[in-house]
Amino acid sequence: MAINNENTLKQIDLYSRLMPAFNTKIKEWQREKIFNINQMDLWNYCLQKKWLGKKNLRMYELVDDILNIDIIDYIKFKNQNKKNE
Repeated sequence: MAINNENTLKQIDLYSRLMPAFNTKIKEWQREKIFNINQMDLWNYCLQKKWLGKKNLRMYELVDDILNIDIIDYIKFKNQNKKNE
């Protein structure tokens, strides 16, 4: 498999542009006493659960997906990934 540098750069740019939404979600959960979650965790969750197989999503759809992550779904995802490691 060839490495696509253009795609990698697009993902890095997208991750950076979505950082405020990730930070907002993390702060929301911290107010609810939910800690130990970082931006990369949320990014991976979205890539693998929210956006897998979807194309041409607009920025507002990506932000909406991040801000509406359900904590129970996220915890299930994290626990599943820990079992698979």
